[in-house]
Amino acid sequence: MTADLRILLVGGGGREHALAWKLAQSPLVEHIWVAPGNGGTARGLKNVENVSIDSADFPSLVNFAVEKGVNLVVPGPEQPLVDGIETQFRKVGIPCFGPSEAAARMEGSKTFSKDFMKKHNIPTAEYENFTSFEKAKAYVASVNHDVVIKASGLAAGKGVLLPTTKEEAYDALKEIMEDRAFGDAGDEVVIEELLEGDELSILALSDGYTAIDLPPAQDHKRIFDGDNGPNTGGMGTYAPAPVATAAIIDEIRKTIIQPTIDGMRKDGFPFVGMLFTGIMLTTAGPKVLEYNVRFGDPETQSILPLLSKDTDLAEIFLACAEHRLDAIDIKITKQFGVTVVGSAGGYPGSYKKNEKIVIDPLESDDTFIFHAGTSLTKEGQLVSAGGRVIAASAVADTLEEAVKKAYAGISKIHLNNMHYRKDIAYRAFRDVKTNGTKSGAPAFTYASAGVDIAEGNSLVERIKPVVKATARPGADAELGGFGGLFDLKAAGFKDALIVAATDGIGTKVKIAQASGINDTVGIDLVAMNVNDLIVQGAEPLMFLDYYACSKLEIDVAADFVKGVAEGCLRSGSALVGGETAEMPGIYHDGEYDAGGTAIGAVERGQTLPNFDAMAAGDVLLGLASDGVHSNGFSLVRKIIEHAGLKYTDSAPWDQSTTVQESLLTPTRIYVKSVLPAIKQQLILGMAHITGGGLLENTPRMLPKHLAASIDASTWDVLPVFKWLGKTGNVPKEDILQTLNLGIGMVVAAKADNVDKLKRILTSGGEKVFTIGKLVEAATGKPRCTVSNVEELY
Repeated sequence: MTADLRILLVGGGGREHALAWKLAQSPLVEHIWVAPGNGGTARGLKNVENVSIDSADFPSLVNFAVEKGVNLVVPGPEQPLVDGIETQFRKVGIPCFGPSEAAARMEGSKTFSKDFMKKHNIPTAEYENFTSFEKAKAYVASVNHDVVIKASGLAAGKGVLLPTTKEEAYDALKEIMEDRAFGDAGDEVVIEELLEGDELSILALSDGYTAIDLPPAQDHKRIFDGDNGPNTGGMGTYAPAPVATAAIIDEIRKTIIQPTIDGMRKDGFPFVGMLFTGIMLTTAGPKVLEYNVRFGDPETQSILPLLSKDTDLAEIFLACAEHRLDAIDIKITKQFGVTVVGSAGGYPGSYKKNEKIVIDPLESDDTFIFHAGTSLTKEGQLVSAGGRVIAASAVADTLEEAVKKAYAGISKIHLNNMHYRKDIAYRAFRDVKTNGTKSGAPAFTYASAGVDIAEGNSLVERIKPVVKATARPGADAELGGFGGLFDLKAAGFKDALIVAATDGIGTKVKIAQASGINDTVGIDLVAMNVNDLIVQGAEPLMFLDYYACSKLEIDVAADFVKGVAEGCLRSGSALVGGETAEMPGIYHDGEYDAGGTAIGAVERGQTLPNFDAMAAGDVLLGLASDGVHSNGFSLVRKIIEHAGLKYTDSAPWDQSTTVQESLLTPTRIYVKSVLPAIKQQLILGMAHITGGGLLENTPRMLPKHLAASIDASTWDVLPVFKWLGKTGNVPKEDILQTLNLGIGMVVAAKADNVDKLKRILTSGGEKVFTIGKLVEAATGKPRCTVSNVEELY
């Protein structure tokens, strides 16, 4: 074959680096220019070079292509396709692997694509399109199902909002349509039914007639483990997703992919390029979430390495552009691909650029580094230039091994404050079978003597989705089993000590029962346990709960477990087991109680507190609480009763909420914000402020020769505590030994480390106060003193 393909690849992200990497392997390719490219495409690939032309500068791109004799253009991002880049090159006779401007409307306008699906009977969520805020608001008010609100135009992947209440939906509509959060993209909105199930990314090559789908992938959009935090462009992927069985893929081809390609051709805008379809696997079958008209990022980085070495990507692209895809043999390996994305610290919020990047040599030929937001300085130094900076991808014969290799790859990348998720592919570990056992499937056993079997089974079905959502690598349990296992090596531990904590909710549960708000105390249960683990330097790994009641009420129990699962997500714990006990005679009608156990691990020699390193003069930091948390409620309830308040009354300390809503604010979970500082050995000790308050809990982290000196004027005492103290006429010494007063966690650190520690904790979402210091303990004196107590109330 003659190497005569001269390719212009438009774009500069991780997708484009992966495309350039695979295209450069083709014997048909003479040269590849990437406009504008990144630090990865600038070096290390044969016959690949960057050209400094913006992807939106069509005249310059066309002139360059004509000058260089380019005979195939490959646009990477969606914006140039939506803006009509294919038309510009077609006018000068250069074929383009990408759809026309008319076909690109499938991504450029969600209202257009939804109407297309309705016309061609392609399964999707119920929906309506609106250009009027008032009409959109009225529609939300009229429906009984949860909704998804989407800005119709392109919004850089951020124009999809998931409200959980009617009020949040109204706020979302206002944000898009009136506040113009996404600019012109919000001129029209799509309001559609919220679909539930597993998501799939199906990437299908098309020449306008034939469609060939690549291995199905699953993306991880949210920034934090367990799918928590804000949405991003994608923090990692894996393919093929085990949930996409052969039968499911066949159904998707017959009911979605081929009907879409046929419908677009019949409607006069045949699709050439990559059709990327987001699909939800619902109980009613696969349904389309949205169309994209280009390769996904980072799906591309996981899928392209799965193409066999003799499958020529350049030949495929050219065949699509020439409408002869059915003549090409595309071979896929039997392996798994995994990608872990490393982002700049602070992303998707504000972040620094031009940070130095160093990459150590890789230890495996099956591991690859794909650049996204990187560039080279004039001196040739690789630096960061975006939010999603760089990624490690790997392939292996098993998904577990591919995950392991990808994480080994990301560990070779050194970038200041780089963040990456530690649970990529966690959803697959619910279902992937390895050597005859289920790997990573969270278990939840709800059975005991006296429980109605049908009711118990109904509860299990209700809680399955929320329990599954907490799965993480290393966890191994099966619904209905006797317990859960955890593989510490899979979680990255080398010589670990196991740490366990057990606790309950306390009498706060009485307010939950009286108010009918039962999910937040589930979060409390997890928080009380995992916060006790983190103060020992341990990362929480798994959680088990025990729920006891007089008679099983499924709605109440399901809400409670929903809260437990949410607490597990916030702390990175897998919910691996549980027990429900019906005990009439011990509990009265409507009553329940709960206990829980958290299990974690810490590397040997890294446990806290570090007594040997502590000394007088060390600084005490206070991390703000979210309210009363989950201790002292016997006192709180007595004061509420004394004041003659009902739980449904407006809270005297906060007129914007009710007594019950304020008091049921769940205990703050400090795990994810504190763990990075622990791993950098910036913390000497921590005290979780629960029963016993500041006076009793702070000394628990101190060696006997040291005491804590705390100044109550250094932080914001929350209004609820001031009201409780004044209304109950509670002696200040007593309230100091009962309630947290606005400080949920006390942290001891060396003075030299305080600034860095504050930055880490603040970036993790904590409000941090310098509240005191360590002093030499005096014989017969309290181990913790609080000055300026008049500031309390």
